[in-house]
Amino acid sequence: MYLWILIAVLAVIAIWLVATYNGLITLKNQTDEAWSDIDVQLKRRYDLIPNLIATVKGYASHESGTFEKVTAARTAAMAATSPHDKAVAENALSSTLKSIFALSEAYPDLKANTNFLKLQDELSDTENKVQASRRFYNGNVRDFNTKLQVFPTNMIAGMLGFIKREFFEIGNDAERNVPEVKF
Repeated sequence: MYLWILIAVLAVIAIWLVATYNGLITLKNQTDEAWSDIDVQLKRRYDLIPNLIATVKGYASHESGTFEKVTAARTAAMAATSPHDKAVAENALSSTLKSIFALSEAYPDLKANTNFLKLQDELSDTENKVQASRRFYNGNVRDFNTKLQVFPTNMIAGMLGFIKREFFEIGNDAERNVPEVKF
């Protein structure tokens, strides 16, 4: 009789461990997928920047310092890996991109260039998609981190090798301001 009770208790514990592990794996994979969505949108952004620079160079070729800063910021953003490093690099890239758009104020022909306007629209669309991807990722990170921290899952999550994830956040309040692009 005691043997059957012991077997039943062990079976319940084993089922709970399997269910908990599978739940953590599901949330981890959803979080990884959400991060991949951010990467896809950021790659699209990175691919648009050289075209934007080439278009602006045609009108403002003597602004080489601005182009170099944008290129350096793009390279740094592409090399960043962790959410925190990626957020810092993306903020720097956004700041340098503002300088490209500011150049358009000084060059009316550039503001009227259809290629420039198309690239600006695509970049704006990409920024919106990055925001949506970031919200999706942060929601998944919230769910995953909550699962890691609640009892009784928190007792075994560390033993199973699961670690808390970072949110992909914008830094200080100055960086939270939406860049304004005027044409």
